[in-house]
Formats: sequence, structure tokens, C-alpha cells
Amino acid sequence: MALQGRSPSTRVKAERRNALLAGYRPLAGAYDEFMAQDGSIRPHWEPFLTEWSALSQDELNQRFGLADRHVHDTGVSYRVHGDIDERDPQAGERAWPLSHVPLVMTGAEWQTIAAGVAQRAQLLASLLDDIYGPGEMVAKGLLPGAVVTGSPDYLRPLHGAPDGGSLQLYAADLGRGPDGRWWVLGDRAQAPSGAGYALENRLALARAFPDLFRTMNIERLATFFQGFRAGLVAKSRRVEPRICLLTPGPLNESYFEQAYLARYLGFLLVEGGDLMMRDGRIHVRTIAGPKRADVIWRRIDGDFSDPLELNARSALGVAGLVQAVRQGHVHVANGLGSGVVEARALMGFMPKLGEQLLGEKLILPNVATWWCGQPRERAAVLDRLDEMSIAPAFRSAGSGLDSDPILAGELPAAERAALRARIEARGMDYVGQEVVRLSTMPVFQNGRLQPHPVTLRVFAAATPDGWKVMPGGFCRISDEPDARAVSMRSGVRSSDVWVTSDTPVEQVSLLPSGDRIAIRRVVGTLPSRAADNLFWLGRYLERTEATLRLVRALLGRLIDADTTNPARPDTVRRLANLLVAWGAAPAAKAATGRGSAARNLTAAKGSPVLAQATSALYDAAEYGSARANVGEARRTASVIRERLSIDAWRLFGDLQRQLTLEPGRQPSEGEVYEVADRALKTLAAFSGLSQENMVRGAGWRFLDIGRRLERGIATCRFARHFAETTAQSDGLDALLDLTDSQITYRSRYMLGASLQPVLDLVMLDPYNPRSVAFQVDRLDIEIAHLPSLTEDGMLEAPRRLVLKLAAECRTSEAGRLDRTSILLFEQLLMGLSSAIADRYFLQNSGPEGSRLTGIA
Repeated sequence: MALQGRSPSTRVKAERRNALLAGYRPLAGAYDEFMAQDGSIRPHWEPFLTEWSALSQDELNQRFGLADRHVHDTGVSYRVHGDIDERDPQAGERAWPLSHVPLVMTGAEWQTIAAGVAQRAQLLASLLDDIYGPGEMVAKGLLPGAVVTGSPDYLRPLHGAPDGGSLQLYAADLGRGPDGRWWVLGDRAQAPSGAGYALENRLALARAFPDLFRTMNIERLATFFQGFRAGLVAKSRRVEPRICLLTPGPLNESYFEQAYLARYLGFLLVEGGDLMMRDGRIHVRTIAGPKRADVIWRRIDGDFSDPLELNARSALGVAGLVQAVRQGHVHVANGLGSGVVEARALMGFMPKLGEQLLGEKLILPNVATWWCGQPRERAAVLDRLDEMSIAPAFRSAGSGLDSDPILAGELPAAERAALRARIEARGMDYVGQEVVRLSTMPVFQNGRLQPHPVTLRVFAAATPDGWKVMPGGFCRISDEPDARAVSMRSGVRSSDVWVTSDTPVEQVSLLPSGDRIAIRRVVGTLPSRAADNLFWLGRYLERTEATLRLVRALLGRLIDADTTNPARPDTVRRLANLLVAWGAAPAAKAATGRGSAARNLTAAKGSPVLAQATSALYDAAEYGSARANVGEARRTASVIRERLSIDAWRLFGDLQRQLTLEPGRQPSEGEVYEVADRALKTLAAFSGLSQENMVRGAGWRFLDIGRRLERGIATCRFARHFAETTAQSDGLDALLDLTDSQITYRSRYMLGASLQPVLDLVMLDPYNPRSVAFQVDRLDIEIAHLPSLTEDGMLEAPRRLVLKLAAECRTSEAGRLDRTSILLFEQLLMGLSSAIADRYFLQNSGPEGSRLTGIA
């Protein structure tokens, strides 16, 4: 965004600069990225500071708002380990803690970091090849065997397997010491996370400061992801491989990032249940049968990847995956056993291993580490225990420590003595590390810049042209002024890393050039799980709409009380009873004492009917309420968020805000009516997005099938309640309101609502987009386009049922419709729903699974 208006004067800029720097002082004994010890600003930060000095506080807040809205609108989130509610996957989500100040680094300094990270990635890759291959490092005494076999991440079934411990993506956690040198604090080779968050940090800050981003010539990130994707493609034996990103699921700490990267890179997001092993190969369960998976980028721990040969308790992996890897039929990145090199116990041996495997000294040394499994090193650690940082040597080593280091000198005497005793008894579970004081960088806080400790995570990818390092990464900033180790927990922020260039940076896209793109119009593979969730997303949204229409129709009649209409009380009663039967509201006698939204709504403050309407709108405890159904829709959408646009995701947030009642509020009839009306408009916007923006592939078809089925079922229920043989015009008017057919009816008939014309319009009219017949016609079209798994020439169950429904709609007459015949339509629709689920969502669980064909 270009600055608006006249540029501030030199004096104003100087005042703003002084205000930003007021009180900024490097911490004693720490290197500061922004300011030298003499108080001068480091030259590569000057463009940044100059730009900020030209902005007023209001303008800065506006820029920050742009970045924060990007995080909010795109739903960038993460979880803290253990902060999970399995009943509500969104309950434990936290907004990504973006810091508005990037870490700025010169291109010259970054070249050293990049060279060191690439070298370390190659070292770990070579070490993994040796560990799962000849084992020369152990045989030569350069690496104790217990460091390998004592690690829970060493997977013996992968020894000798092709790519058993291969490294495709590596991340290094770096910290800068007081002398200005960068040190490796930790290695990430199991399933490195954060690359997607680095990209989101970049998008957010580039949106806030586009001019600054361009004038400082910041290196782009797209080339890194381009190389990473090319590296995975190169591991397949097919020209156009099917690459899957294997996720633990929506309860994982970094699920947002996994879904985001799958969409960004064009990979198929799958869970363990989406995959199956057949004939030594891994296949994806899709609506068109099993489809071969060529490459799997896993984001689950290696030992959880196969319950047959690894961790039998795992519900996340794929039975038979290890066998497929051993036979060379699938490439897994990173290799299933790659986590072994993450052990801190290895860090003390890295310098000698680097000289042996690479013939080079390490460009980036790691923090000094002593593995207590060796007598001399254990004695050294115990002698200097009060000066040491003590950490578990391996993941889940049973050391009694969390994964983060602790400062032994700060423990109470009793705890320090207990720690000493544990190290003496079982030293192999511990390492002692030198305490490194981290460097600091500026954070904007209380209207000025303040120094905070920072660590840097840098990523390297194996590409066809060698190791490529992301020109940036992301940094983690502690709120504690003397932090020794920073982990992504409460009180920690994240920001982008800007690597500057002396020359303009080439604009790079992740897309290849036009002459390298193979034109296609066929939509990619749709896993059965994704189809299932799209189907139910459509149903939950339609249920929400039906509840909202009921609430609006009910309150519209309460507000517009027609005392001359004797049928009005009966219509109100029927609408209220339908909300109760719908599961959206409690019975009238309990309306004042049940549910958070209905609580305290007494007859004196508002009628029981208003309490029921309020509950149906706001009360998540009522499973059929609008609030509950929107929650279910968002939960379902969160599992397939890689298939939904940002605009669609934003609408879920809008709906949840609209359907949230402030504690203690007792809304009036008019307020509840208005909220229901606004929520219906928001739902209409989602319908417009799906109709106008979604490609007409299998995913869209299942979303539409779910909506059509639910709308048809709801219309049948509405008709059964209001279209009796003794129905009065007020009840029929309510039916027309609920099916949004008033305008159509009045344009056709000059008289008031009459039973047979109303029934024909809402049940049998194929030209009315709200009628049952119209839904059946659309279902017929959509189901006809879905893949068939049988080749015997016989119609499958969903097709048979929809044809039967279509025949009933076309041959029925309005004059012969009664509650029994309408119930038959409803039951047929529900039977069709079950047939679709059995056929497309539960493959290989019954007789239908034995007839799957079309393996590709």
C-alpha cells in the first residue's frame, strides 16, 4: 500500500524515529540483530526504520491490521500439544501469533547460513544412509552403537530398505551467540514443520508493507517450494506421479499448515485411513476405487506409520507401508527411520562425523553437547551440573524430562539432587549442553521497539540440483527477556525473515512455464473421506438454513400478530413444535431453564415461544440449532480445508459470529428475526460461491448431493406438518415461506394458498428449485456423473433409488398426496443417503469392497 498524502517533514520523521527507539538497548551479554553495542542501527535495518519513521501511529496500526486480517481471514492457526478437545477440533485452535517486525538479514550473511544448513542436511542424509545401510560409523567407533539403537526413532525393520531413512526436507533451529556466530540448536528430520507458516508470515507482512518489501529487494520463497516439489516428483517412477501428504488429522498441532501446503503444492491430503496396501503397493481409497500413491510426504512420526511392523497402537498409519517401502514401490519423505538423527545424543559426535562423511569441517557448529552415556562425558556434566542445560538424549527416552532443556542450576536443591541421581543411574538418557545466550531482535510493543530473544528455523530441500535452502524461514520470538530456548508455546511470537539483495529480485511463481504444463480438464483424485466430508458439509449447511427459515417464519408471525386470523395461534404452535421435533429447541415447559441461550428468558421478559426461537438460533447445546449445525459444518470443513477457498472459510467465521449471543443478553423478537435473516444471507453467499467458483468435479457433486438430499428431506417434513387435508391458508402460507416459494405461488395463482396447488409447487413441480422433484432431478444428474465401480452392466444402488424417486415424482398427482405418501418420499430420500454412504464412503468394509476395480 502506497503512503497516502504528503510525506511528513524531516523533523516529524526524526521525532517518530526517536519514539520508536526510545529505551531500546541491547541486552547485556547478547548480540542484537538490530542495534550495535554502540547504539547505532545496523545498516541493513535502516530502510526498514526509515519507512516506519514515515508512518504515524494510526498508519502503523492500519498496516498491522492488514497483516492481522490476513491471518484471521485465512484461518492461520496452530495448537499447543495437549490442548485438544476431540469433540470439537476448533476448540483448541489458536490464532497464529504473528509479530509485525521481520528479522532482516543481509544476503552476504545469509549465504553463510545457507551453506552451513545445506552442508548439515547433506551430512545427516549421508549418516542416515550409513545407519540403515553398512553401519561403518559404528564399526569404526566414530559413533557409539547405543546412540543409534537406543533411540526410539531407530526403526530396525527399515534397515537395508531403499530410502529407509532418506532425507528430503530438513530444518535446522539456529541461535546466534554473543560473539555473533550462528549455532545449530537442534535438527529436524522426522517430519519438519513450519515451512507453510513461513510462507504465511511472508504473505501477511508483504501485504502490510508491500513498498518496503519491494524496495529492500527481499528474496522470494517460491523457488524453494518449486525445488522441493521437483525433488519429490523425481523420486517417482511415473511421469505424472500421485503425491500424497500424509497428515495425522485435524487434531494435530500444525494441521492448518499441512492442509495449506497440500493446496499450495497441489498434493493430495490424506489420513492413514485413506490409504491401503494391495499387492505390495500403496493406494488411495477414492470414490473411483483404489488409486496408486507414488510418493508420500509424511507428517506423522515414523514409528506410527505402520501398525503391522512398527507401533501396533497406531491408528494413524497404513498397515503394510513398511513392506511397500522395502519393495521399492513407494517413496516416503522423509524416510520412516529418519527421526533417529534428531537425537541430541548425536550432536556431540557431529564434528567428527562431518570430517569422516563429507571430508569437511562444519560451517555451522552445533551447541556444545556431552552425551552422558559415556563415562568421561557423564563425569564432565556432573562436575559442571549447575552450569549446564540438561535435556533428554532421545525422544521419549523415559528421562523424566519434557522435550525442552532445563537449567539445572535453577532447580531447587532437592530436584537438582534427584536429577543428578538419575544421570548417575542411567546416563544414556541425558545430554548436557552449554547454555547459549540467544541474540535479540526488535518487537513492536507499547508504541516502540523493544529487544526480545529469537531463534531461527531454516529449511533445506533435496532437489534434482542438490540441496536448496529457503531464503528466509521463520523466527520464533520469546516474550521472556532471558530465554535460553524458545518453543512454540504460549508467550511466543513468530515473524518472517527478510533476506535482502543488492539487486532487484526476480518475480517467481510456483507454476511452471506454459510450454511445460500438460493440459488437462479431468479433476484429480477424490479420496472417499473427502467426498464423505463434502457430502456432510452440504447437509449441515442445508440443515442450518432450514432451522433459520423456521425461526424466521415463527418470529415473523409473532411480530405481525394478526388477531383477526383464527388459524394464527395454531400455525405458531406448529412452527414451535417443529423446532422441538427438529432438535433445535426444548419443549415449551422447559424453555426457560435449559440451554445457555434460553436461560433467564422467562414469560415475564419474553414469551416461551421467543425462548424457543432464541434457543434454536444460539444454543449449541441443542443439536438441531443453527449454532450447533454451523459448528458441525465448520468442523467438517476443517478436515477438508485444502479444498475450500479463503472466502468460503471466512463465511464460516461470519456465521459463527452472527450466531453467538453475548452472555446475559435477552434479545427481542425483532433482534432474533434480524439475526436469522442476516445468517440466511450469509448462507446464500456460500451457496453462490459453491455454484459460481467450484469446478464441477466430484467434490462439488458430493457437496451438491448433500445439499439436495437434505433440502428434499426438510421439504417433505415441512409438507407433512402443514399440508394436511384440513390445512388452513395460514399454515399453507407458512409452508410456502419455509420453502421460499411465496413469490412463485403468487405469480401463478390469484387466490390465496390452497392445498393442492401448494403441494404441487413444493413437492412435484420440476421447475421450482425448492421442490422435492427439482432436488430429485438434480440428484439424478449428479449421481449419473459419479464413477461406477461395477462392470456387470447392472445399476448400482444409488442410481436405482434415484430413478425410483424420479419416477414417483413424475407420476404422482398433488390431489393424491397425503402424509403417508409424503413420508414415503422422505424415506426414499433417506434410503438414497444411506446407499450413497455405503457405496462411496465405506469402501472395502463390505461386499461392495471386494468388487473394486480400476486400479491406476
